Amino acid sequence: MRVLGIDPGTMVTGFGIVDDIRGKLSSVSFGTIEGKRKDSFPDRLKMMFDGLNKAIEEYKPDQIALESAFYGKSVKAAIKIGEARGVAIVCAALADIPLFEYAPTEVKRAVVGSGNAQKVQVSKMVKILLSLSEVPEKYDATDALAIAICHCHRMKLTV
Repeated sequence: MRVLGIDPGTMVTGFGIVDDIRGKLSSVSFGTIEGKRKDSFPDRLKMMFDGLNKAIEEYKPDQIALESAFYGKSVKAAIKIGEARGVAIVCAALADIPLFEYAPTEVKRAVVGSGNAQKVQVSKMVKILLSLSEVPEKYDATDALAIAICHCHRMKLTV
């Protein structure tokens, strides 16, 4: 099974591709889709749409895992994140790939063992679980890999 994990953001969207072959997890690719402050919000959403579609086309995931909505610093920020999540949902729907959503605390619990884990703890565990030589430079990519790992673990429980 190949999973595309997505950590949606309005400035930076993380993506991570993880293969689960007979219970052995491995990282295929990861990275970020980044806008610039000077870019309009619609342009950043289009960049995210194009970047996710490129990843879907190139890596052909079987399933997509997305971080679910959470309450942020403000209602305005939560709405913007919801719009970014909408882009990811549309990308999955257009590609006809099943989409699964996970709360941030569920992802942390699946990867670290605690829903209150800090980003640095998640990064270190992602590195260990995927046998990476280094921690990804950006937490957005690490979080996307963690979302994919969480999904792989959850799928094992439902089989």
